Amino acid sequence: MPSTTRAPRLAAGLLAGGLALAALSGCSFTSENVSCASGTCTVTLSGAGAEAEILGTTLSFDGVQDGRASLSVGGTSVSCGEGESVAAGPLQLSCSGVSDDSVELTATLG
Repeated sequence: MPSTTRAPRLAAGLLAGGLALAALSGCSFTSENVSCASGTCTVTLSGAGAEAEILGTTLSFDGVQDGRASLSVGGTSVSCGEGESVAAGPLQLSCSGVSDDSVELTATLG
């Protein structure tokens, strides 16, 4: 009777895969400084120490020096200037705006 134990395992695997896919592609939300849709989030962080939870990863803004925003992403430190993209942990970040005390960026997984 191997088919009776295989069916529940297969169903559980399909359900888990479907939920993971829905979380990445079907999610859409907006908060005060974060807007997400279809696995892409736009965030504006103002003031050193500002944080946001992006696609399951904590993103912290450490400040701006010489036109480059310093960020911490899940324990990894990166910096980016306006118009630059960087990989940070599980996220790909594109810095679309950097001012004296804030950064605006787009984040995607991978």
